[in-house]
Amino acid sequence: MSNNSAKNLFIYGSLICFIALIVLTIDTMGTLDKRAPEITEKVDAGKKVWHKYDCIGCHTIFGNGSYFAPDMTKATERKPKGYLKKFLLDPRTIKPDAAMPRLGMSEEEADDLLAFLDWTSKVDTNNWPPKPVLAVATAGRGSGQGQMLFQKHDCAACHQIQGLGGTAGPDLTNVGNRRPDIDWHIRHLKDPSSVVSGSAMPAFANLTDEELKALAEYLTTLK
Repeated sequence: MSNNSAKNLFIYGSLICFIALIVLTIDTMGTLDKRAPEITEKVDAGKKVWHKYDCIGCHTIFGNGSYFAPDMTKATERKPKGYLKKFLLDPRTIKPDAAMPRLGMSEEEADDLLAFLDWTSKVDTNNWPPKPVLAVATAGRGSGQGQMLFQKHDCAACHQIQGLGGTAGPDLTNVGNRRPDIDWHIRHLKDPSSVVSGSAMPAFANLTDEELKALAEYLTTLK
């Protein structure tokens, strides 16, 4: 290749790349606002709470922060707000061995922070961060539909089975040994606090009797 050809290749190649960059930038700027909901005063107040308590010192959000604690970008999408509020106010009443200390956050601050986390959960992040691998448990009698319900309702966001899943709630690997009574599980799923005092688990009273029984039967197979 001659020097002149090489020079033309460099010039035209650079020009094409520059034009492509401009087109992509214009397209991104045109769609950016559509990927996030409106920022309200409460969301703004929640962001200030996030900074006040240096949440980013332990958690990540939109890929920024530390990796000592779970990513919070989609927090309210994966965990009930009632549970999150209780945890924010006093983590160890929910999980006695929680590494997160009691921050002294007020209820108003907790509500504002949840508004901010709800906003981040609704931002279109192209499916980032990916959801954790759902636990694959040993199948047993009646576990087919129950296991699908376990996955459908994202129970693995809070519970582990065989080392896979969240740690916000009790490990369910051997729950069938600890709680072999199907009726107990049905009552617990319908109204957790009625059988476990102070439970932060949300109620699944919206499930049909058939679904409750299937999910309860699945839980009793985990041994």
